[in-house]
Formats: sequence, C-alpha cells, structure tokens
Amino acid sequence: MSGKISNTIMETLQAAQGSILENMNDENFIADLEKAARILSESPNRVIITGMGKSGIIARKVAATFTSTGSPSVFLHPADALHGDMGNIQKNEVVLAFSNSGETREIIELLPHIKFLGAKIIAVTGKKDCTLNREADHFVLYHVSKEGCPLQLAPMASTTLSLTTGDAIASALIQLKGFRPKDFGKFHPSGSLGKKMFTRVSDVMYDQTNSFCAGKTTLFKDVISLMVTGNLGAILIAGSKGHLRGIITDGDMKRLFDNFESNIQDLFKKTAEEIMTVDPVFVSPESMVEEAIALMHDKGTYILPVVDKNKKPVGLLRMHDAIAFI
Repeated sequence: MSGKISNTIMETLQAAQGSILENMNDENFIADLEKAARILSESPNRVIITGMGKSGIIARKVAATFTSTGSPSVFLHPADALHGDMGNIQKNEVVLAFSNSGETREIIELLPHIKFLGAKIIAVTGKKDCTLNREADHFVLYHVSKEGCPLQLAPMASTTLSLTTGDAIASALIQLKGFRPKDFGKFHPSGSLGKKMFTRVSDVMYDQTNSFCAGKTTLFKDVISLMVTGNLGAILIAGSKGHLRGIITDGDMKRLFDNFESNIQDLFKKTAEEIMTVDPVFVSPESMVEEAIALMHDKGTYILPVVDKNKKPVGLLRMHDAIAFI
C-alpha cells in the first residue's frame, strides 16, 4: 500500500476518533444524552426514529438496536411519512430525528404534523443553530471538527458520531429500564445468546439409556463392551430400583488399567459397583444448558448424568455437545 493511500486511511480514522474523544469530554453533550434517554424511558409507547439519506441509514440501525434492547422502535422514512405514513405516529410517542445539518427539508416539513399529533421531538444534529433544534422538545448536539473525507464533502465522522450517539442513548435506556441479559435473549431466540439462555439439557442430551446405562453387578468386561459400543465417554450405573448410583468415565477406565497393569485378570472380575465413582453430580433435563456448562466447569468434569425427579437416569450430557449446540 502506498504511503499516500495509507495516510488518507489514517486521517479518516483519526478524524472519527478525534471527534468521539472531543464529544466524550463535553459535559453538555453527556448531559444532553442522559436527558434524551430519560425522556424516551418515560414514554409509554414506541420510539419513532427518522432520518433522510445517510442519516436515515443510521436511524434504521438505531431503531433496530433500541428494539432489541427493550425499547420498541420503528423507523419512519420522512418522505413516506409525508405521503401517508404519518399514521405511524401516535399521541405521547417520541420521535427521534437524525439530521447532521438540522435543515433536512423532508424532516422540517414533518415537524408541524408531529406536533399536531401530540408527539415529542428529540433532535440529534451537528449544527446548534438550526430549524430542527429550535422546534424540538430537546436536542443532542455533537461536534465534528473534521469529517475525514479527503475532499471534505462526504459525511464520515459525522455519521460515526450520529451512530455513536444513538448507541449511547440505547445504553442509557438499558440501564434506566433495567434490561437484563435474559431479556436480550428473548428478543434473539435464534442467536447464540438466545440459544444459550433458552436451550434446555433435554434438547442436547443423549437419551438412549440402553447405550450408556448398566447395573451395579455388571462385570468389568461388559462395562468395556458397553463403553465401546456407546462411544459416549461414560457409563451410568443404576441400582436395583433404577436410581443413579455411580458413573464410570473413559478416564476412569484408563486409570484402572494403569492400577491393575500387573494383575489385569483381577480387574476383569470386578463389578461396576466396585470401580464406579459413587454419587456423581447430575442435572435434570429441565435445567438450562448454560447452567449445566457452568456446573461442569465448576466440578472439573466434561460429562454429566441427567436424571428425572426420582433420580433415575434419562440422559447423558457431554461438554463439547452442549457448547457446539449453543
């Protein structure tokens, strides 16, 4: 990469970084963000977010972020609003309007109609003295000293600040509304967080008990056969009434062979009860996979028996299967 091109790239990044730092150090900017968040948090209805052109793209993203973090929002295209979509705006709603100049014609034309419908207006702009700020119930003013465009024509740092401003308000709303990780999971059921928080052990476990369960009197040679056939890394040992009594893992098998290396015939005479780990930690099929993974980490194991309310084995959960699923 030539020095001229790399310098241009660096100048663009530095312009965005410098603008962010400048605004972070502006107490008025931070206070205005907090006030905007409080106004939005007090609204019982949706947030209407609007913007035109590149500000419209930013507004769409902010609307999506708000919605996914507990503040239902909808993007309203200002041109469409002037041709019938004003019906999206209801009384007591708040309209969050993005416009770097604060003079975007389509948004300015919306203002009297928004007020007529009884909605509040919060403006996000880069110019203090503008029509949008004068007409708004509250405005957030960001400062950009240099756009970063080598031609000084295309909005770059200003769109970065618009986006960051929207994200900052979203973060404040998360705090004000007490939004929690499990709430986020509800709105992302197909995402990794949603799967982690709403996947139960029963969704992931092996449930063919005949492939990993044996009785206390089962001989070691038969335990080996079951271990090889099942290929699950463990065998659960049940008592005479079917309750979980112990577990034998492939790690246990390796240690047994080492311990009985000089007298392997004695090992083959052993029963499952004599070689099992007694009363292993277990989970229920209704447990969340996230909880099961935490338990495995805490106990230093990679496999858990799954038992019903009567402590009878119904499944086997392996660490790598649980992690792969979510």
